[in-house]
Amino acid sequence: MNAEKNKTVMELVILEGFNKGNYRILPELYVPDFIEHQFGLHPTIAGIQEDIKYLRDKFPDFNLTIEEMAAVDDKVWVRMTARGTNTGGFMGPPNGKAFEVSVFDLCRFENGKIVEHWGTPDRFALMAQLGLLPKD
Repeated sequence: MNAEKNKTVMELVILEGFNKGNYRILPELYVPDFIEHQFGLHPTIAGIQEDIKYLRDKFPDFNLTIEEMAAVDDKVWVRMTARGTNTGGFMGPPNGKAFEVSVFDLCRFENGKIVEHWGTPDRFALMAQLGLLPKD
């Protein structure tokens, strides 16, 4: 039963928080002192709100599509596809280039809230698709 509830929480983070920018729900879904393991992300509710806002500012059409999700005991794994277009100026001026990359996330839950997060977006593919890698 808890595994299904945890999957619902994870879906809310993705669909409401990231895809819609509905930051108001995040305090309901994370413990205040959650542990963030993904390089570059902030381990506070205010910080994750800023991280999401940054993505949505740089890529206004940013969207995560859930491809697969599995829950066992206190952990939820999700494989997603992230898509967006650089119209907000990511690492330089906007260049209008689009990206589509894989993202793998794992969250650990306690009492229906996220207490730890690990994430691995394919940042190399992101940079390559946006034309931000050095040329030979």
